[in-house]
Amino acid sequence: MASLSLPHSLPSLMPTSNPRHPSHQNLQFLPKSSQSQFYGLKLSSPSPVSLPFSSAAKTCISAKVSKGSVPPSFTLKDQDGKPVSLSKFKGKPVVVYFYPADETPGCTKQACAFRDSYEKFKKAGAEVIGISGDDSASHKAFAKKYRLPFTLLSDEGNKIRKEWGVPSDLFGALPGRQTYVLDKKGAVQLIYNNQFQPEKHVDETLKLLQSL
Repeated sequence: MASLSLPHSLPSLMPTSNPRHPSHQNLQFLPKSSQSQFYGLKLSSPSPVSLPFSSAAKTCISAKVSKGSVPPSFTLKDQDGKPVSLSKFKGKPVVVYFYPADETPGCTKQACAFRDSYEKFKKAGAEVIGISGDDSASHKAFAKKYRLPFTLLSDEGNKIRKEWGVPSDLFGALPGRQTYVLDKKGAVQLIYNNQFQPEKHVDETLKLLQSL
């Protein structure tokens, strides 16, 4: 499990100083259009959104699901609208990764990284499941566009995300990017959180799977 420090310089993230509070800054998201996207953050407001930010701030990870525990089961619809239960995969390792949203830059990089390493996951006997709050139609278009060979599940309302205790980033403005590796018995062997380096989720999960 990794904690996340916000980088000093981020694309589309413009810090401005506050003379009254020199130790703090405001993060302003300046959307170029009504659907600007930033690593999974979709902004529908045409006006800038300001978030308080301290240069020393770090993401706090306090997941309800912990290493060694068996997480709550679930049944969600996949990209074809068919119900899929986590229990279906018992008996083999499972990689469950929560990501902010389809078609956003970071999430596309992460999905394609899992796709490009999919044969390695199959060789390790593992299944890969991606979960976000997007509906099945969005998942289907996303999977088709990028030729994703694994299951995408729709967690509308983020119910499962909340049950598993996936932490948010940027003071709750951005859904967290967190990956779990479950062993054959369904127990968690790895929890990895890294919002701004989405491809590292693949490296860390493969490293763990190859050690099981």
